[in-house]
Amino acid sequence: MTVTASESRPNVLFVITDQQRADHAGFMGNEVVRTPNLDAIAARGTVFESAWVANPVCMPNRSSIMTGRVPSAHGVIFNDRSLDWNANTFVRQLRAAGYRTGLLGKSHLQHGMSRNSVIDIHAEPAVRSPYEPGWDQIEEYERYLDSFDDPDDFYGFDHIQLAIDHGARLSGHHLRWALDQGGRLEELLVPYSAESPALDRSERWWQLYRPTYSPEFHSTSFVTDRSIAFIDDAVAQDKPWFAYCSYPDPHHPMAAPGEWYDRHRAADMELPPTINDTMEDGLTHLQRIRTLSAEQQRHWVASFGAGDHDLVREAIAITYGLIEMVDDSVGRILAAIEGHGQIDNTIVVFTSDHGDMMGDHGLMLKGFMPYRGTHQVPMTIAAPGYQSGARSSSLASSTDFAPTILELCGLDAYDGIQGRSLIPVLEDEVVTVRDHVLIEDDCPAAVAAGRFTEKIRTLVTPELRYTRTDRHEELLFDTVADHDETTNLVTRDPARRAVAVEAMMDALVEADDQARGAPVAAEA
Repeated sequence: MTVTASESRPNVLFVITDQQRADHAGFMGNEVVRTPNLDAIAARGTVFESAWVANPVCMPNRSSIMTGRVPSAHGVIFNDRSLDWNANTFVRQLRAAGYRTGLLGKSHLQHGMSRNSVIDIHAEPAVRSPYEPGWDQIEEYERYLDSFDDPDDFYGFDHIQLAIDHGARLSGHHLRWALDQGGRLEELLVPYSAESPALDRSERWWQLYRPTYSPEFHSTSFVTDRSIAFIDDAVAQDKPWFAYCSYPDPHHPMAAPGEWYDRHRAADMELPPTINDTMEDGLTHLQRIRTLSAEQQRHWVASFGAGDHDLVREAIAITYGLIEMVDDSVGRILAAIEGHGQIDNTIVVFTSDHGDMMGDHGLMLKGFMPYRGTHQVPMTIAAPGYQSGARSSSLASSTDFAPTILELCGLDAYDGIQGRSLIPVLEDEVVTVRDHVLIEDDCPAAVAAGRFTEKIRTLVTPELRYTRTDRHEELLFDTVADHDETTNLVTRDPARRAVAVEAMMDALVEADDQARGAPVAAEA
């Protein structure tokens, strides 16, 4: 039998959501949110019950997923700078090996949608850009309001269909697609404010609402439609494919369209057990944030307190609806792959770029909050030929996707990858490939402006989570006995603190990058 190109290497479906907590999926133990398709992926592979981000902010962690490197190594430490245009990514390796590579949905490797984070430092830059002007403007929404040409190589992707914004605001390829489907511009390109049109809206927070448009125009529908079209095209070309299926939801604004808005009753939602945590021995800036109401939210992305418990219940209910819409769509993509007869030759990955506090410790949303809610992510990998129905408590990092996928596809890693291949865990769930995960969290001084600490580092081990800030504040939690992270052991257990400090020193030394500018072998 002749082996076709698409059968010689496995395909890869990489499904990623935005701002989805680890415990907001059925396969992670949630008995309220309904995720049968994600659960089915988990049943076919290995669930990583202790998976952690490299950074709890969108751009840094997405860049870490792409490169396999920590933010201080790849350079994207915050949402105010773009990933180096020439940065090596595991996607570039796949493309060089003959894969069709598609980015369908949210990229956020460039700061187009987060330009509000870019604050001039009023000084000469440390390094001048070697690239032509415009290289970092691919994700700016204005580009798509007129004629445009997509780059031939976007960090390794030969095909991009971008959904740039969140909630009910449509831009990028998403907007053009929705207009072609009959959508109305005034319903689609809407402001991030209470002036955005809505059929229903919470009285407590404007970011909880039902858009006026039909679900068929929503970002989840766009990502699903474009993912299936990309896979169809790659199959027709008889090429192996890598589809980065990137949903902008359930990130706020939580604008669930149509039936997905009221799938759950707010009154039925359980509040997190730590919602009334006074954080007396917590970080100073978080003690201040938890006193803020939704009305005092500084900007649409800014965090605030969870003092209004009914608001928290509403947010959880609508978030579950958004996640269920994604799950339904993932089922459609899997059915399309099965229709092509390729499901048994397709690696399927599911994760999120970071979590959300959702009321934990009296906090809402994200941003310089070194707790499990923002740091832990859902994660499962189903790979042909490996065990199914497995659950592993072994530590995993967002940096581990790059080396794992490359090895699963029979490709070599490139210089500078700091993640670890998880294949040993896919073979045996009791095996571990790392004894710690280092989480970096930076807020540039111009953005912090005295409101936030500027540097946070967190070390996760199987037994402890230790955090230290540039203001010399510390948190230390027993991850086994204190899952909810309510008892800070820094002063209570000096001996364990000493162990954690030494372990963090070792982790920081290990994470120090030596790859930039290193000489490479000449072509033979």
